[in-house]
Amino acid sequence: MQALEGLRVIDMSTVLAAPGAARYLADFGADVIKVEAPVGDGVRNLGWRDPRDGETLMGKVVNRNKRAIVLDLKTEAGVAAMRGLVATADVLIENHRPGTLERLGLDPTDLLADHPGLVVLRLTGFGQDGPYAPRPGFATLAEAMSGFAAINGEPDGAPLLPPIALTDEIAALVGAFAVLVAVRHRDQTGEGQIVDVSLLESMLQCMGALPSAWANLGVLQPRLRSGIPYTVPRGTYRCADDLWVAVSTSTESVAQRVLALLGLAGDPRFATFADRIEHRAELDALVEEWIAARPSAEVLAAFEAVEAAIAPVYTMADLAADPHVQARDALVEVDGVTMQGVVAKLSRTPGRVVHAGRPLGADTEEVLAELEKRPPRSTPRGGLE
Repeated sequence: MQALEGLRVIDMSTVLAAPGAARYLADFGADVIKVEAPVGDGVRNLGWRDPRDGETLMGKVVNRNKRAIVLDLKTEAGVAAMRGLVATADVLIENHRPGTLERLGLDPTDLLADHPGLVVLRLTGFGQDGPYAPRPGFATLAEAMSGFAAINGEPDGAPLLPPIALTDEIAALVGAFAVLVAVRHRDQTGEGQIVDVSLLESMLQCMGALPSAWANLGVLQPRLRSGIPYTVPRGTYRCADDLWVAVSTSTESVAQRVLALLGLAGDPRFATFADRIEHRAELDALVEEWIAARPSAEVLAAFEAVEAAIAPVYTMADLAADPHVQARDALVEVDGVTMQGVVAKLSRTPGRVVHAGRPLGADTEEVLAELEKRPPRSTPRGGLE
């Protein structure tokens, strides 16, 4: 038995963040029904396609383990069918602009009045209230406004956005976590609720102490390439064979072992954290010079011998070939598509990847037929009578 077996989730969201939250629930056994408009979710046209069937790889990843149905919510029949699905569900996940569900006749407040144990995840760019709530939500906006882009890049260069959908992936985890918190409360009290998650605030959580540093000290973190203000040396360095490695010295003991390895033990310029920060450029240049003079295998072996933190900078090809990644099943193949494995390993109720994202509407007939046999869930499973 999987941990979320028996949990029924209706996923009417689109593209990445909210569908990603539903995917995490599906990985651990929730029955997730993906509801799409007749034209399909935009993720079906996003990025690389599987040459076997023309479906996008992103769609096969983010909608894995879900059943796929089509409903036209611009019609009375479509809205009625959606209400029927919600009546059987524990969780509803959506990411439309605030007010859209209300206009469709699916106001979450009304749904909760009819189904008090329902948990509704609303995942948007800026949340359900505040001046920016009506704005369209995109990860790029959150990466720019959270302070993330401002600290990425060359010191005198442009602020850089991440080359992946970073905010969407983080918000997906936040959404799944928040849903389970709400389900836990529901199972104890019988009370469902609306869960409001925003892309901006999800990304802001990754900023650590940066808001505190500004508010309390007036400090703004500068762009430092791959460096961070409080760890020196830390960054990526090119070896003699043109391969790159990443080095971190975030603890004093590791920093001292690296200094000894580089022949810098006892150098007063680098004796303490404060000294190393003051002489950042000098120390970074010395590390760069030492590593550049040696092939990557020698560099990696030397650092590992003194138990210092170092790793090769991998491409996806390197990652896929790594024996540890293979031993951990960090990547799995399902329906002929390689994708990430389940994000966490549970000893008693492990998650699993059963199938890739399904074709548009593949399960419509089956799911709608179930509604005739499945009674509404008037009282949540495990909730109070």
